[in-house]
Amino acid sequence: MVRSDLVRIIAEEYGLSREDAELVVSTVFGEIASALSDGNRVELRGFGAFSVRYRGSRRAHNPRTGRPVAVERKHVPFFKPGKRLRSRLNGRG
Repeated sequence: MVRSDLVRIIAEEYGLSREDAELVVSTVFGEIASALSDGNRVELRGFGAFSVRYRGSRRAHNPRTGRPVAVERKHVPFFKPGKRLRSRLNGRG
């Protein structure tokens, strides 16, 4: 599923225009991204939790040349699925 599919489904399910459904999707994603960039955790009960994890700098290698490459430290988004989502994916819900 891509973003436009989600917008279409929300518009059809709730009788919204595509523009209104796009506004809903943009607002939800924007607020999640904003909370993460502020260092906060976002929990959607039954679905999962988004958080930010820190990865320190490390040495890697370029697979094409085999030469070592320095990878800088960075923050990366992390998603942990909720219990209901895991159960549904494993056919138990």
